[in-house]
Amino acid sequence: MDGAVAVLTLQAAPYNLLDHAMCEEIVAALDWAREQGARAVVLRSALRHFSAGADLDGMLEAVERTGGAIDWQLTEVLEAFNSFPAPIVASVHGVCVGGGFELVLASDISVVAASAKLGSVEVTVGLHPLMGGIQRLVQRAGEARGKEMAMLGRRYDAATLERWGVINKVVADEHLAAATMTLAQELAHGPTLCHAATKKLAAITVSDGVAAADAAMADVQAAIFQSADFRTGVTSYREKGLGQARFEGR
Repeated sequence: MDGAVAVLTLQAAPYNLLDHAMCEEIVAALDWAREQGARAVVLRSALRHFSAGADLDGMLEAVERTGGAIDWQLTEVLEAFNSFPAPIVASVHGVCVGGGFELVLASDISVVAASAKLGSVEVTVGLHPLMGGIQRLVQRAGEARGKEMAMLGRRYDAATLERWGVINKVVADEHLAAATMTLAQELAHGPTLCHAATKKLAAITVSDGVAAADAAMADVQAAIFQSADFRTGVTSYREKGLGQARFEGR
């Protein structure tokens, strides 16, 4: 923990390859962050690269053992990201491809080093993205770009993906850690219940459309109106002006 920010660090040398154990660890780490009362999460790598994707040997063994399926809790990882009640920020450097790239796509906000290379490269081994990558690329960059990225299996520079709306922010390599933590701390000091409601409405919009999100607003927003942070924000605005509130996340 860094204050109210939970910092989750991938460090499965040499390439942070995803497998059943890694997926379990990611879900467990988010459970831990929730138990700590984290008001924001940073997902980063301690190695030279963010992640080179899946453990292909382990995947092939799993397929051969089960006769065609893998039980790596991939959907459980996505659900853990989606349901986490605070923003998750991916901090990306080096190579970030395959399943590693899908972790970034599952995060709420991404901060990426300028020299990083990212992409859905699964097609090069006869696969396509298995952890929600296709639908999230189509959602963010449009059908044409999503198909391009999944079908061609290329690595893209960070500036291109920022321009396409796939990632949020590109920073100089030497500023990655500082820029990520500045953003995470800003989120962590915000109205946490409000951020959770934002995540819920965004998810409903993506899965069911704007009309469904409109219909869900009253229920989702009830927690905001009942929060201490809302009262704090209004009081602070009256007494000190806009942007001076000190939220406690409750």
